[in-house]
Amino acid sequence: MDGANQGQVQRAYLKRMGLAMGCYMIAIIAGVYLVSRNLVDGPIVWMLALLPGLSIVGAFYAIGRLILETKDEFIRMLIVRQSLIATGFALSVATVWGFLENFELVRHVDSYWIAILWFFGFFLGAVSNKMAYGAWGQLK
Repeated sequence: MDGANQGQVQRAYLKRMGLAMGCYMIAIIAGVYLVSRNLVDGPIVWMLALLPGLSIVGAFYAIGRLILETKDEFIRMLIVRQSLIATGFALSVATVWGFLENFELVRHVDSYWIAILWFFGFFLGAVSNKMAYGAWGQLK
């Protein structure tokens, strides 16, 4: 795949990710505001609680589509490698923390932090790609 087509793929990824993160920010702000002021109750609270999580699912979807739509094998390998590093990092931290929590050595942490760990691991994967292969995962 030439650089122009890869550029289109990356623009589509950025649009998807921007939409997911925009929805996330709106959902968090609206949810915290409305619930903390007791302006909503019942099923609306459920909806407000689900929207941020579904927005993060949208972000994962955007990354999955990026992998599927990237035709350059080297770039696709970098993105997959980055995702595997993110997954290994997030699951490792969550698992160790879970056992520490079971033995009452640390406090409980809400499970949405696993996604935050994953995105930090995604950054670590990009750094690892740059160090190992001299590329972040996009064509110049």
